[in-house]
Amino acid sequence: MKRSHEAGFKAKVAIEAIKEEETLAVLSGKYGVHSNCIVNWKKTAVESVQDAFTRKSKSKKEEEEITRDDLLKEIGQLKMENEFLKKKYKQLFG
Repeated sequence: MKRSHEAGFKAKVAIEAIKEEETLAVLSGKYGVHSNCIVNWKKTAVESVQDAFTRKSKSKKEEEEITRDDLLKEIGQLKMENEFLKKKYKQLFG
């Protein structure tokens, strides 16, 4: 019968496996989980940590591009408003 474990439990076991203070056999006996599961959870945890750092770099670049586009749009709008006000000023005060 296949058991399912909560994410918190898996994370706890994976962190202990990453620390490597105890062997897989000891962790397996301690938590009642097969050593293959612990190896898989450890691998998933390490990959997730790497992805977390990778995603931050990408999202930061995307955020800078969005900000740049927004600024260019705002500059264009301000230029148009400035030209409109110049024309109206000339019409009113010659």
